Amino acid sequence: MAQNDLGVKRIHHVEYVVGNAKQAAYYYRRAFGFSQTAYSGLETGDRERASYVLEQEKARLVLSTPLAAGGRLNTLLDRHGDGVLDIAFEVEDADAAHAQALKRGAESAAEPYDKIDDHGTVRRAAIRTYGDTVHSFITKKGYNGPFLPGYEEKKLETPPVGLHFIDHIVGNVELGKMDHWADFYEKVLGFHRYISFDDKDISTEFSALQSVVMASADMTIKFPINEPAEGKRLSQIQEYIDYYNGPGAQHVALHTRDVIATVRQLKENGVEFLYVPDDYYEALPARVGEIEENIDDLRELGILVDRDDEGYLLQIFTTPVEDRPTLFYEVLQRRGARGFGKGNFKALFESIEREQARRGNL
Repeated sequence: MAQNDLGVKRIHHVEYVVGNAKQAAYYYRRAFGFSQTAYSGLETGDRERASYVLEQEKARLVLSTPLAAGGRLNTLLDRHGDGVLDIAFEVEDADAAHAQALKRGAESAAEPYDKIDDHGTVRRAAIRTYGDTVHSFITKKGYNGPFLPGYEEKKLETPPVGLHFIDHIVGNVELGKMDHWADFYEKVLGFHRYISFDDKDISTEFSALQSVVMASADMTIKFPINEPAEGKRLSQIQEYIDYYNGPGAQHVALHTRDVIATVRQLKENGVEFLYVPDDYYEALPARVGEIEENIDDLRELGILVDRDDEGYLLQIFTTPVEDRPTLFYEVLQRRGARGFGKGNFKALFESIEREQARRGNL
């Protein structure tokens, strides 16, 4: 039974290290419909980094760029390219969460400290997880500023595309490390193993992977963890690890209440998605049964469908949003289903392999 002994409430934000945060913020606003809400940088007294806060309903991203040569952020950029640095949690007590995590075997990334400005105080600490990724623990102590201390309100409104919240975040780790990190989330954060997939579930003619989904006690936070499996060719997980130069967050899944409307708008905004062949849709009615959506709309947009015992879900995956074949996004709508599209794995992975082949990496 999962226990929330660390007092984790929710994902507070996901922070990325990027080469040019101003331009990346423009991309996420124009392509994904996020609005900018806050900013930190030289003008606010931060001499180390410029950071832009982007929000769409309950989904919050922070894009950060180093402002000087040297330092940890530049090291991460050189090693990984753009990618996820911090999956930050809001917790009841940052000191207690940090102390308990270390007691259970975590490694500290930042000892507890106060950040203060005119809007109040935030207590913060952090631990390390796979690769160079960290989890911050944030306690607001009645803080009423636009985001966190050091940030000022800087609003740039953008028409939203209907993204609702972060449904899950997938981590890619090295061969043989999946169980290690699953144990980490179980022992340190009190998550439980919700569902597992092996290479019989997730394989094609050429490649395979294994995955376990770790979830918080209330199921509001879900972290699938993937590792490559033996196959004839290079798996998408190994390709990611090779180009990211180590483990990291492979994709962020964003929930929408109307996947057809959201994906149509995303495509109009220039977001590129994986191609799904027509024969997938010929077999769809027999495989998933009756659904509310029009299959012609799903075929037009390339949206996948899968059913479990509690309902069905609709999902689609972007191509990588960086020049390196690393980070990408999933957009999904849940109609009761709590799974992750097991019935779509083969079609999805064949689509990814087509892209790998175009890159010369299959």
